[in-house]
Amino acid sequence: MLAFLNTLDIESGTDVLLDEAAWLTWARRQEVPEPGSRAQARLVRDALRATAGVGLINDRRLAGALQVDLVNGQPVLVGSDAAGVVLAASARLAVLGDWERVKICAAAECRWAFFDRSRNRSRTWCSMRVCGNRTKARNWRERARVGANRVAVAP
Repeated sequence: MLAFLNTLDIESGTDVLLDEAAWLTWARRQEVPEPGSRAQARLVRDALRATAGVGLINDRRLAGALQVDLVNGQPVLVGSDAAGVVLAASARLAVLGDWERVKICAAAECRWAFFDRSRNRSRTWCSMRVCGNRTKARNWRERARVGANRVAVAP
C-alpha cells in the first residue's frame, strides 16, 4: 500500500500515474494482477494521501475491484486491481485501528508516505536521518541567524 501511495514522489518530481507506460511498469513490478484504470488509481491514491495521518474528514466513496473471498474459513477482503488491493489493505488497517499510523512526511520537499511504528504514534518524518535532520538543521540555522541579527541590532 505504501508503494502505491508513493507513486507520487515530490522530491524527484515524478508521478507514476501521469504516464500509462510508467503505470503499467510499476504495476508489473508490484505484481498487481490487473493494474486497472489509471484515473481510478489516481483518485484512490490522492484521496488516501489526503487523509493519511492527519485524520481529515474526507467523506467520499472510493471504488476498486473488490471482493470477499473465504480463506481458511474466514472472509477476507481482496482486490483484483491496484485500486482494489490498496482499498482492501486500507480497510484492513482501519479495522485493526492502524490507519492513523499511515502518515505523510511533514517535510514539504518530501511528502513520502510511511507507516509510523513508534509506540506513541508521534513520528513526523519518514526518516529522522534525512527529512528530520534537514528540518532540524534548517530550523537551527534560522534561529542562529535571527539570534545573530538581534545581537548586531542591540544598542
